[in-house]
Amino acid sequence: MGGKLQDTLNAAVRRLLQPLVRILLRNGVAYGTLAELIRQVYVDVAFKDFAPQGKKQTVSRVSALTGLTRKEVKRLLEEGSHAAHDGQARYSRAVRVISGWLHDERFQGESGKPAVLPVDGGQNSFALLVKEYSGDIPTRAMLTMLEEGGTVSVSKDRVRLVRHAYVPGGDAIEKIRILGSDVFELISTIDHNLTTDAASLRFQRKVAYDNIDPAAIGKLKKMSFSKAQTLLEQLDKQYSGHLVEEGDARDGKYISLGIYYFEQDSEG
Repeated sequence: MGGKLQDTLNAAVRRLLQPLVRILLRNGVAYGTLAELIRQVYVDVAFKDFAPQGKKQTVSRVSALTGLTRKEVKRLLEEGSHAAHDGQARYSRAVRVISGWLHDERFQGESGKPAVLPVDGGQNSFALLVKEYSGDIPTRAMLTMLEEGGTVSVSKDRVRLVRHAYVPGGDAIEKIRILGSDVFELISTIDHNLTTDAASLRFQRKVAYDNIDPAAIGKLKKMSFSKAQTLLEQLDKQYSGHLVEEGDARDGKYISLGIYYFEQDSEG
């Protein structure tokens, strides 16, 4: 790797690590824990993604690729990856419940808007909505999760959708799990675009200015949130119309499109 490219990559890694390290320090994760996680990921990725074409990956080759000793590589391979995926499943199911509420006629009012649902009951209850769209998560667990996130309000055993999106409320664990899923998707998209041909590039864009009038920030932030939410709801309706039915022999593919808002003081 050329010196200029190496310097640019080092600078990019230092920058993307800054918010991550802030999160780790805030949650009491010391450097040694992160270092062990990085060693594990280096071995996992080298073993799975960097085997020579048509050949089986070896401990010696992984050791050479990562700079770790053969003994260390063996230890890390034996320990394996213990990443939990249940949090991402809970997050995805909450999103599916909201999508079903927005687009399934059984859970809409006469105007086509999400109806106020009884918690339990017949063909248009919140319990049925959860059963149809969340898999095996219990009704009350889903209700609590959405209520804590400010997505629904509950009054007299009736549930109202008050926000067309799920963002974990006071649950720090759920928010950290989103860090693992959403940042992974963005960096994976950048990785794909760095290594693919022009015809296979994935969408990756942003709008940014470094000299916005501070007096306009409030108006622009509100407008940005509104337009982004509208676009995501439109995409949600389109995506949900192309789901593979349960029992279909075809394997469904995962797709997503994320939008974020960022703000800081100009750096000069």
